[in-house]
Amino acid sequence: MEADAALPLPQNNNLKVEVKKQLRLSAPLIGVSILQYSLQVISVMFVGHLGSLRLSAASIATSFASVTGFTFLMGTAGALETLCGQSYGARRFGNLGILMQRAMCVLLVLSVPLSIIWANTEHILVIAHQDKSIARLAGTYAQYMIPSIFAYGLLQCLNRFLQAQNNVFPVFVSSGITTALHVLLCWVLVLKSGLGYKGAALAISISYWTNVVLLSCYVKFSPSCSHTWTGFSKEALTDIYTFVKLGFPSAVMVCFEMWSFELLVLLSGLLPNPVLETSVLSICLNTSLTVWMIPVGLGGTASTRVSNELGAGNPEVAKLAVRVVVTIVIVEGLLIGSVLLLVRHKLGYAFSSDPKVIKYVASMIPIVVAGNFLDGFQCVLSGVARGCGWQKIGACVNLGSYYLVGVPLGLLLGFHLHLGGQGLWLGIVTALVVQVISLSLITILTNWDKEAKKALARVRSSDQADGEAE
Repeated sequence: MEADAALPLPQNNNLKVEVKKQLRLSAPLIGVSILQYSLQVISVMFVGHLGSLRLSAASIATSFASVTGFTFLMGTAGALETLCGQSYGARRFGNLGILMQRAMCVLLVLSVPLSIIWANTEHILVIAHQDKSIARLAGTYAQYMIPSIFAYGLLQCLNRFLQAQNNVFPVFVSSGITTALHVLLCWVLVLKSGLGYKGAALAISISYWTNVVLLSCYVKFSPSCSHTWTGFSKEALTDIYTFVKLGFPSAVMVCFEMWSFELLVLLSGLLPNPVLETSVLSICLNTSLTVWMIPVGLGGTASTRVSNELGAGNPEVAKLAVRVVVTIVIVEGLLIGSVLLLVRHKLGYAFSSDPKVIKYVASMIPIVVAGNFLDGFQCVLSGVARGCGWQKIGACVNLGSYYLVGVPLGLLLGFHLHLGGQGLWLGIVTALVVQVISLSLITILTNWDKEAKKALARVRSSDQADGEAE
């Protein structure tokens, strides 16, 4: 019955059917993005009750962990959006389990050197001229987070495996249960156990592993995965190069963008009145990242729909899917942007009671809104790129947009033209303009019939590699 359900239906060409499919996919995916992102935020919030020194240390450690570990693993797992999505569309259901296992092996191996970096967080922060007392506490916090990096890699693989099958509601439920338990864990470990800020980091590790266990049980025992998960296989240890060939550019594609935003906050510390500038840009960055979770979910929808239809040999439906998701993200961007503009004079109160901070945040919000609107576009267009297997192109676009245009322009505006934090953020907005224009042109000029043939060839190549392994 499930194999029949995967067959392309003629009514897929209907606009209403496509919209319904995307809404069913995007709503849980947005929820998953927000819930999984919230784990680290919740831990930092609990640490905030222990004093400003520990809060600063936890914030820096969380940012360091994101830049050096989580972002890289999340990007690498993006290769599964191409491989699993196209295999599912081509009805090569058995491939999905093998592809997921292959990705898990690669990400677990990558997690070892990343965990060594985390173990030396204190030394790295001291070399980077961070305050020694903050660096010491941040180093301890990062060490207690080390088990989480292995769980995070496995979790990303499980997410993509189920996402490729349009089976995302269990991921949402599992993430919801984990987040609720995480709040309880933080309360016990941070405030009651005597572990203090160490308990917050340990709670992150426990919660990620809890999510992995819940989803693993679902994959193993649910009838909905009976065709795609057929048990462990030695075939997962073959054809690793094909995964890495997509996974590494996929990681670079994500990292180039995320690193530029983190660099923005670091550079703000070099501006006149660094305390004010850093505080305001941190507030803007946290606001942007929270709002960003919505287009991240839409980007996952775009990659799933495009990869499924290309794998099924339906290029016209893939093209329709792109048009629908772009329309949805425009509506979403206008709505969220309008809300932020309406509350711009009040938003600062959620983070600070300093009148200067509140006023500065209000002046920054129009620039933040412009950036978020463009970021929504790039999220869905990047999702299209992952669905098609254009990770190398995406990595090149992001490199040029952020590091040849955005960051240099931000430095010029922020320091030489004395626009401060506004200038730095305007540089990033300009990078987003270049990125969106580039990805839009690539998408518009795409020969979708050719992409469908490439997808089928990629699936057949995977079949042959697995067959030789047998």
